[in-house]
Amino acid sequence: MPSQLQSPEIQAFATGFPLTLLHAGVTLLILVLGTAIYALLTPHKEIALIREGNAAAALSLGGVMVGLAIPLAVSLSASTSVAEIAVWGAATVAVQLLVFRLVDMVLRGLPQRIQDGEVSAAALLIGAKLATAIVLAAAFAG
Repeated sequence: MPSQLQSPEIQAFATGFPLTLLHAGVTLLILVLGTAIYALLTPHKEIALIREGNAAAALSLGGVMVGLAIPLAVSLSASTSVAEIAVWGAATVAVQLLVFRLVDMVLRGLPQRIQDGEVSAAALLIGAKLATAIVLAAAFAG
């Protein structure tokens, strides 16, 4: 073998890259599952509403995805194991579901407002989710 293939950099990449892919894959899986759980637990059906052209539902679901992705990304960079990523991921999903409930308490009837296409309600929900995501990300970064 040529000496280039045995360099420490190549060896580090060869051993580290599969672990990096595993951690990134688990994080993406949590993002997809978290989004799906959120969509299943909210009273309105986001995907059906989005297919019908409901902008409020699209904004709401997009906010969920970004709101999950921000702390998950920080968790990915700060965690040393799949178990750590999974724990922080579960915490992120739980907190974002709680944020939905809190905004629903403030606005009263949030699911119906989103179903009715009320973009202002979706915008407030997105703001709450993103603000929470940024705080969670900072907390995860320690």
